[in-house]
Amino acid sequence: MSFVSTPLRASVRRVNQIGLKSSVCSFSTMPEVTVTKTTRESLREKLQEDEKNHTVVGFSSKGSKKTLPKPAWLKAEPPRGENYNRLRDTVRSLKLATVCEEAKCPNIGECWGGKEGTATATIMIMGDTCTRGCSFCSVKTSRAPAPLDPHEPVNVAEAVAGWGLDYVVLTSVDRDELPDQGAGHFAETVRQMKKRTPKLLVECLTPDFRGNKELITMVATSGLDVFAHNMETVERLQRRVRDYRAGYRQTLGVLEHAKLAAEKYYGTATTPGEDGAPVRTRGLITKTSLMLGLGEKEEEIRAALRDLRTAGVDVVTFGQYLRPTQRHMSVQRYVTPPEFDQWREEAQALGFRYVASGPLVRSSYRAGELYLKGMLEGDNVAR
Repeated sequence: MSFVSTPLRASVRRVNQIGLKSSVCSFSTMPEVTVTKTTRESLREKLQEDEKNHTVVGFSSKGSKKTLPKPAWLKAEPPRGENYNRLRDTVRSLKLATVCEEAKCPNIGECWGGKEGTATATIMIMGDTCTRGCSFCSVKTSRAPAPLDPHEPVNVAEAVAGWGLDYVVLTSVDRDELPDQGAGHFAETVRQMKKRTPKLLVECLTPDFRGNKELITMVATSGLDVFAHNMETVERLQRRVRDYRAGYRQTLGVLEHAKLAAEKYYGTATTPGEDGAPVRTRGLITKTSLMLGLGEKEEEIRAALRDLRTAGVDVVTFGQYLRPTQRHMSVQRYVTPPEFDQWREEAQALGFRYVASGPLVRSSYRAGELYLKGMLEGDNVAR
């Protein structure tokens, strides 16, 4: 039983000024013991100090403290630089939300600090409050978020055009309460971006839209270049890691349908598209991401990779799960850089067109975007 997930008012056998010395007990069999203010404050201060020192703290069922220090390879450079400051100020002045900030991404300094034309921000549309509550995610949640901003598609498009980027990532919170779950808003934002910057390459990291094929098609045929939807973890851990409305098979279905819908709409090198569809010289790239360090087994990862390739997924990324706060699920272990190299090699051997794998890699990592840009341009030449 994890102490971190247990309220302080829970019954305990014994509490003193040194700490919790024995196991957490059943609520029904033990009388409640009042925890003194001093003990509460002491524990809170200790947890905050551990978080500052980059450690993961937990308590075993016997009450013994377990600390998992963050290894050296996970230390990221603090964000700094002229371009970082410029991008941060622009984002805030336009009241745009970015997943870089909301999800506390460790790569924000590297991505935002790139030179002109290479800096990348993953813009989060449809608000900063999600209708789902995944146990790994630090984005705010609510059953009734604020209404969508009808001016957001144009505002985002104008902001991106002003930054001078040639590759941008667009993502969103889940909006299950909306009739179309935000698919129309997502698609309109892509269209406005392409209208103002025709050569802009757009990657969209989308919700699952509850597996609704009509909504998936709406986004997949909006003009985007890369359709991304994250698997997050292996099949066995889905319910523990993700909101109950998400699912392993549903994610596979979303990724598979997005590619098929785009091929039907735009056509392929050998088959024509639908009447009125714009001419495209490349197919839609599909992409997903897996977090490691959640307790997954090697064969489970291999099974997920095989399923993703069967669904036609082109790109996969691997990164280390990092606990955003003490309220979120704990890290089971830190995966070493050589292990990440192993998964890169195995995924490439299965036929993925591109694999980014490393402790600090995230689904929208800048280095991957630079490669994808080249891959998209190569598709133009090939077709």
